[in-house]
Amino acid sequence: MSKLPLTAANQETDPYAWVLPFCVAALASIGVVMVASASVAYAADLYGDQWYFLKRHLVFLAVGVSGAFVLSRVSLSTWSNLSWTLLIFACAMLLVVLIPGVGRAVNGSMRWIALGPITVQPAEIAKFCCLVFFASFLTRRQEKLRHWSSFMVPISVLAIVAILLLLEPDFGSVVVIAGTALAMVFLAGARLPHTFMLVALAACGLVMMAIFSPYRLQRLTTFWDPWAEQYAAGYQLTQSLIAFGRGEWFGVGLGNSVQKLFYLPEAHTDFVFAILAEEWGLVGGLLVIALYSALTWSLLRLVRRALQKQAYFAALLTFGIAVLLAGQAFVNMGVASGLLPTKGLTLPFVSSGGSSLVVCFGLFALAWRAQKELNSEQGDDEGRLARISQLPIFNPLQLGDRKTGEAA
Repeated sequence: MSKLPLTAANQETDPYAWVLPFCVAALASIGVVMVASASVAYAADLYGDQWYFLKRHLVFLAVGVSGAFVLSRVSLSTWSNLSWTLLIFACAMLLVVLIPGVGRAVNGSMRWIALGPITVQPAEIAKFCCLVFFASFLTRRQEKLRHWSSFMVPISVLAIVAILLLLEPDFGSVVVIAGTALAMVFLAGARLPHTFMLVALAACGLVMMAIFSPYRLQRLTTFWDPWAEQYAAGYQLTQSLIAFGRGEWFGVGLGNSVQKLFYLPEAHTDFVFAILAEEWGLVGGLLVIALYSALTWSLLRLVRRALQKQAYFAALLTFGIAVLLAGQAFVNMGVASGLLPTKGLTLPFVSSGGSSLVVCFGLFALAWRAQKELNSEQGDDEGRLARISQLPIFNPLQLGDRKTGEAA
């Protein structure tokens, strides 16, 4: 298929370029307010300083913003060239955290590495590194993805990362990374039979892990009826649902939450959305959902513009960022509202959490860089360098081959 011509519309600056930074800034601002509100009583009791978690959050926010500014100065072609290095670094970090005495155990999970006064969560770093790796690999090898030999390379990498995460264990990160990787593989042009078989195998694996893991099975059974064990396994979910119920339409008012007063565990991290719903009500919850929807929409617009300019690395990378952030936000809010079983995932840009917050801004930096390159002639040049051929999923001449499973 011949190269798509660059029309005047494609060469113009995107009039909606402000949506991406605006949504990130709005969500980060809401996060500052909610971390301060949700953690004030817990911080005062635990550390004798009611603003302890707010100060910590502001420090990581400053690190995230500064890091995003630095990372956004690096071209996408450089990130693509560093993909294997980043993957090796991520796997090394996931191995190091499992070493006794190095990894820090919290609630039975080895997910953190202590570096002086701060802790680093390798699973969050792995999300960033895996996104860059999969986008680079799929861009360079997308024509060969229709053959098993090349198709199994990203799948093998994904399996290694998933095993390392499950050893911590971190089931939630496995679901998010695997879902994002599979979506990117499908967009890159893998055959439908291969993709469907892989999804089926992944689903069976998740079911088997849930069945043969007592605490995961208990979470699933408790999820169906949390009130049956409201003072045991269902305690966290029932307290979260109480917060939603108290919020009603417009909430009880900022700072007036009762559930944050030692009723709801992890109120400023995994369940910050429940406190927001209690204090801001349904209207406030819908506002946050609207911001995530607008953020996802702006990222998918970048994907479309990148495909128009045949900048496939930018397209796959931005698509992965959109799927990961939207998926993690959906899981977090679904868990807090009782829609999904309990998983330890933070709400992007909002929850208190050092590594998570910094990595979210790192992903924003990549998307911001892609947006800047697509709005300049430099983006056209680097798009040509990254171009291999038209993605099969967007090539009508090859759609029939994908459906029938015949060789191209």
